[in-house]
Amino acid sequence: MEQRRVTDFFARRRPGPRIAPPKPACRTPSPARPALRSPDSATSGSRKRTRPPADPGRDQASPLARRRLRLSADEVSSPSTPEAPDSPKTPDIPACPSLGQKIKKSTPAAGQPPHPTSPQDQDTISELASCLQRARELGARVRALKASAQDAEESCTPEAEGPPEEQWGEKAPAYQRFHALAQPGLPGLMLPYKYQVLAEMFRSMDTIVGMLHNRSETPTFAKVQRGVQDMMRRRFEERNVGQIKTVYPASYRFRQERSVPTFKDGVKKSDYQLTIEPLLEQEADGAAPQLTASRLLQRRQIFSQKLVEHVKEHHKAFLASLSPPMVVPEDQLTRWHPRFNVDEVPDIEPAALPQPPAMEKLTTAQEVLARARNLISPRMEKALSQLALRSAVPSSPGSPRPALPATPPATPPAASPSALKGVSQDLLERIRAKEAQKQLAQMTRCPEQEQRLQRLERLPELARVLRSVFVSERKPALSMEVACARMVGSCRTVMSPGEMEKHLLLLSELLPDWLSLHRIRTDTYVKLDKAADLANITARLAHQGLS
Repeated sequence: MEQRRVTDFFARRRPGPRIAPPKPACRTPSPARPALRSPDSATSGSRKRTRPPADPGRDQASPLARRRLRLSADEVSSPSTPEAPDSPKTPDIPACPSLGQKIKKSTPAAGQPPHPTSPQDQDTISELASCLQRARELGARVRALKASAQDAEESCTPEAEGPPEEQWGEKAPAYQRFHALAQPGLPGLMLPYKYQVLAEMFRSMDTIVGMLHNRSETPTFAKVQRGVQDMMRRRFEERNVGQIKTVYPASYRFRQERSVPTFKDGVKKSDYQLTIEPLLEQEADGAAPQLTASRLLQRRQIFSQKLVEHVKEHHKAFLASLSPPMVVPEDQLTRWHPRFNVDEVPDIEPAALPQPPAMEKLTTAQEVLARARNLISPRMEKALSQLALRSAVPSSPGSPRPALPATPPATPPAASPSALKGVSQDLLERIRAKEAQKQLAQMTRCPEQEQRLQRLERLPELARVLRSVFVSERKPALSMEVACARMVGSCRTVMSPGEMEKHLLLLSELLPDWLSLHRIRTDTYVKLDKAADLANITARLAHQGLS
C-alpha cells in the first residue's frame, strides 16, 4: 500500500481548485512494459509538488521583465544598432530617428508597387545623409585627436620618467645607502656597509684558512668558499677574494696547483685549483708558523685600518673638490665631512688572481695534422690535408662596430646664479670661509670634546629639573646619590646615575656661584642657590654651549 504523502498539505493550502488526493492503489511495476503514469499518480509518487492551474478569472499578465523583452513588429523588422559603450559621446549630434525606421518608411514593402517620392520622404533622406556625414566627420576628428594624444604621450614619457633604472644599475636598499647614519654612538670614521661586509668576509676567510693551515691541509678556494658561506649565510666568490687582495696584498699567496687531494666527485685530482697560503712571519725557534688567535686579531685590525685608509683617499678628493677647497691632516681627522656620503664610496676593484694555464685543444683537422704529422701514414696525411683545404673558408672581415659615445663624468650641481643674484661676492666668500672653518673644527674634534659638547647641550634642561628637585625636597642640600636618583627619574633623556653625576660635576664647574659641591667625610653633598633667577642661569648655560 502506498502511504499518503505529507506534502499534499501544501497542495491543499494553495489557492485555486482543490486537488483530490488519489486513492491508494497497489501497483506492481512490470519490467516488460512500463506503465504510463497519469498526472494524478505523478503527483502522489513524485517528490515534486504539482503547481495548481491558475484561476481562469485571474489576470494572466506576464511579469514586467518579460514585457520589456517583447518587441513590436516594427522593432523586430528594423532593429536599430545600439551605441557601443567605447564609442566617444558627441553631444553636438542632433537626435534623429532610427536608421532602420527611416529606411523602412522610405522603402516600399515587398509586393507593393513603388509609390512616388513625396517631399516628406525627400526631407527624411536628406536629413539621413546629413546625419551620416556629420557622424563620419566626428569619427575622423576623434581618431585624429587620439593619434595626436598618443604622439604627445610618447614624446613626453622619456622626459617625465627620466633615464631608465637599468641604465644606472639596480638601486641599493635603504639600509645599505644610509648605513652610516643609523650607527649608534658618537660619530667617527665609519665604514660603508659594503666595506664592513668585506671586513667580515676577511675575518671568516682568515678563520677557515687558519684552521686548514694549522692542521697541515692545503687550503683551496672550494673549501674556503663553502666554509665562509656557511658562516656568513652570504655568497662568497672569487671577486671578493680579489677585493681582499687589493686591500691587503701581504695577507695571502695565491697559486694554481694540481694534484691537490680533494674528496669531491666533481673535481679531478689532475684539475688546477686555486690554493690560498697565509703569509706569516717565521718563528724564532724555526718551527712552522701557526695562525693563532692573536695573529688573527692582528690581521683583522690591519685589514680594517687599510679599509679606513681607502675611504680617506675618497674623502680627501671630496675635500679638494669643495669651494673653497679644504685640507685636513690625516692624523687629526676624527670624523667625515657632514656632506660626504660615506655609503656612496665606490666599490673596491678586485685584483687579478692566478688563472689555470690554457690547455691546448685541437679543434680543426689542420691542427691535428700539424700535431700528428710524424705519427700517421702518408695516405692518412693526404686525406687530412684535403679535408683541411676544404674546410678552410676565407672569412670576410666583419664590419666594424660603431664606437659608443663615452659617458661624460658626473659633475656636482652648482648653485644657480639667479638664486644668489644681488648678493655681494665678498659676503659669499666670508660665509663660505666661516662654514669651512666650522666644518674643519668639527672634523678634527676629539671624542672627549664631542662628549663635552653633548653634555653642554643637556645642561639647560637639567638645571630646571635640579631646581624643581630642590624645591620639592625642601632641603638646602642633598647628597649626590639622592640628587642623581631624583634627576634620573625626572629627566626626559634616559641616563644612568653615573652619567648624571658627570653632568652635575660639569654644571658645578661652569656655575660655581649657583651650584656648589661639599665633601663631608665619604659623601658629597650638592647645595643650590634657590634665590637665583632660573632664566639667567639657562641663558648662561646656552651661551656656554654655543661658545
